[in-house]
Amino acid sequence: MKINLPKKVKQIIKNLEEKGVEIYIVGGAVRDILMAKLVYDWDFTTNATPDTIQKLFPDSFYDNKFGTVGIPSEVEGERSYEITTFRTEHGYSDARRPDKVEWGKTLEEDLKRRDFTINAMALRLTSFAQSKPAKHSSGDRLVRRSLGKGGVDSRGADAWNENEAEVELIDLYAGKKDLDNKLIRAVGDPNERFSEDALRMMRAVRIASELNFKIQPATLTAIQKNVSLIAKIARERVRDELLKILSSPHAYQGMTLFRETGLMEKILPEMQQTFGVDQKSPGRHHIHDVGTHLMLSLKHVLQRNPDPITRFATLIHDIGKPHTKKVLENGVITFYNHEMVSAKIARRIAARLKFSKKQSEKLYKLVRWHQFSVDETQTDSALRRFIRNVGVETVLDILDLRVGDRLGGGARETSWRLEEFKKRLIEVQKQPFTVHDLKISGFDVMEAFKIPPGPKVGEVLEKLYKEVVEKKIENEKDALLKRLGVISKPHI
Repeated sequence: MKINLPKKVKQIIKNLEEKGVEIYIVGGAVRDILMAKLVYDWDFTTNATPDTIQKLFPDSFYDNKFGTVGIPSEVEGERSYEITTFRTEHGYSDARRPDKVEWGKTLEEDLKRRDFTINAMALRLTSFAQSKPAKHSSGDRLVRRSLGKGGVDSRGADAWNENEAEVELIDLYAGKKDLDNKLIRAVGDPNERFSEDALRMMRAVRIASELNFKIQPATLTAIQKNVSLIAKIARERVRDELLKILSSPHAYQGMTLFRETGLMEKILPEMQQTFGVDQKSPGRHHIHDVGTHLMLSLKHVLQRNPDPITRFATLIHDIGKPHTKKVLENGVITFYNHEMVSAKIARRIAARLKFSKKQSEKLYKLVRWHQFSVDETQTDSALRRFIRNVGVETVLDILDLRVGDRLGGGARETSWRLEEFKKRLIEVQKQPFTVHDLKISGFDVMEAFKIPPGPKVGEVLEKLYKEVVEKKIENEKDALLKRLGVISKPHI
């Protein structure tokens, strides 16, 4: 049986095999091929040393100590092809990186150090072999399967090659079976795998979230047992995995696993504390505790908004409620000013996880202003103030958050007030928000009055801006120029 492969992939393999060395496709590419998915990241493993690889590929680069040589993609901006020498690893004092790396001699040595069975399979192309396949030390333990024809994306039509290649699957740890059963299972002893690299616990949740898989019970138990090791991982790495979970198609299931594994308690303790905080009371629409409401809000926003920061804001928008809860004498539960407390906590979380300034500001704004009023009696000035607070570029995101919030609380998706609010937001955005939004500039004022640059130009623009906001004149260039004609020349 045969599959199609990109021309560049075949060229890389052929160049090495012609030198009599072993080379295999490994990692996520194998998994994606078996699932008939598009392949974007190509990784290889070989018994050739980095020096040998670089001699064969003059444009390659080697800037690490882990035996990985990069070959630039033929498509600008795409990830490089990565070839890593067989290796064995020793000691993981920081629960993240091996203390010592040695070149391995066999594929089996290389595969047994990998994280999960679905990532520990390898593909060998047989159609280019110049001699008999290399003999594997594990003998009959190697499981070989022929793969059916599958589409593999090559990073662009120009790089695609329709030639077919015979392939052989090398599967030492029943990864194909786990793939068919939709399971994430650690290679070998899961406790050893997670003690070697604690970030693998986050990766397990992330991959399960991306593929809609379950974590195998023994692997799940090992994560729960070793969860405290996540404290040794750089916050930036944790942040990246968290945002990937939130970006995934099944982020709700991913965050459910995030909590079930105990990772939420270690990484987002503020979120964990919201579960069990009751908010059901007379005169209130909520039917769930705060934590459940937040999770359901996330679930309902997924189909509306793909942005991970908006999704994260939706998940934590009420995270300050445990700190503001009060029960009145009549049994009514209140959370006055919870949005302000939630925003402070959101900013603290963003700092702890090393969010960028842009990410942090967006998260803060979405959480801080999510409790906006949709009263039909609001003035245009009030709506404009809301837009300034949130930011024009974030208005649609906060509306999506509001819908998720409503559905997550048991309310209908929308209301006539919310729909009217949306229409009015569109209308008020047609008006200028600052002097800079006027359809004329200071140059027009200087030309009209024959005056030099200075504060007087700004005074005229401010006067025009005020009249436009008060709807005394349209924000159109001809109308504004005409208005300049009747304004007294500013005293210089």
